[in-house]
Amino acid sequence: MARKKFVYDYPRPMVTVDVVIVSRGRVLLIRRKHDPYAGAWAIPGGFVDMDEDLADAARRELIEETGVAVKNLEQIGTFGAPGRDPRGRVISVVYLAKIDAGSVKPRAADDAAAAAWHPLQRLPPLAFDHEQILAQVRRRLRFKR
Repeated sequence: MARKKFVYDYPRPMVTVDVVIVSRGRVLLIRRKHDPYAGAWAIPGGFVDMDEDLADAARRELIEETGVAVKNLEQIGTFGAPGRDPRGRVISVVYLAKIDAGSVKPRAADDAAAAAWHPLQRLPPLAFDHEQILAQVRRRLRFKR
């Protein structure tokens, strides 16, 4: 009898979540502590645990890297171009949250060396494909007005 192939017989991509936090034309970014892109600014985020819901993973990563907790997240897209992450095939589900920056005190933690607000229209050089992600966020925010 021939052996039946199952989905787990195929290579699997890694899955991450990123959380874009905006407040009055600014976005909260972290400075990466480790490679890849050590020292570069990035959207807070990270890998999804095997038994974790995507939105829960997004909230966990945000708290771990910035100390900021949010309840309401809006999923704005999935980014999965091959080569977007030098560690391998990585697909990222991106969330958006709008908050009052005055109500939070971001602090860098975990694998973030710094956490700071940046003007959404004048971003520093960014890691990965985060410039593309934030371009989509700007379009989304402009459209929703």
